Amino acid sequence: MKALLITWTIALAGCATADFNYLPKTTNISEPSLDSVNQSFVGDSMLRQGKYSEHEAILVENKVDIGISYDIYPGIFLKKGENQTTETFLPTGNEDSGIIKKSALSDPWKALIAYKNTNKLCVLTAYNITRCKENADFNRIKKPSISKDSFQQTLIYSGKIKEKINISYREFSNNLARPAFNNEVEYDLSESKIIGYKGAKIEVIEATNQYIKYRVLSNFNKANF
Repeated sequence: MKALLITWTIALAGCATADFNYLPKTTNISEPSLDSVNQSFVGDSMLRQGKYSEHEAILVENKVDIGISYDIYPGIFLKKGENQTTETFLPTGNEDSGIIKKSALSDPWKALIAYKNTNKLCVLTAYNITRCKENADFNRIKKPSISKDSFQQTLIYSGKIKEKINISYREFSNNLARPAFNNEVEYDLSESKIIGYKGAKIEVIEATNQYIKYRVLSNFNKANF
């Protein structure tokens, strides 16, 4: 029995290094598309523009036991780097973060290593030794990243009273609202069916106190931030 345990432990062990060469992808958004006809209900976004970052990650669904040495608890681990065969991940450090715990006699851990195109998941120790599980329960995901590049402008429909409609303008930076840049605007449709704010222009086709139907003529001007 002891010989079997030693053999099994050696089979799980290997050597690897952590890679730290990953940068999250920044995506520009501008929607809906120009000249499109759309419908939004009260409280819905009518128009939005900006950019945000998405960070590749893994979501551990259920506790992963790697022998008697390490336990990986459910949560998100952010990608930090990669090479041709593996990817390096670390806990997010937030409430949604996964956790790595070691047994009393095990080496300190450095990172998680996931093999590409498989569900092989390994704990990389401080001495660049890996302890692995072949079919770990995790999924690869993309997580919105809070960064200085995250920014969004949006117009929200707030309803209609007689011939006047109310539109709310909101700005978000680093996933947080910027109160100083929020505004409520009223438009009189008896004067014009085309409304505009900060470069955005919309032709109102139909408006009620429940929804608005509109055509997008232009999106926001580029913001300085």
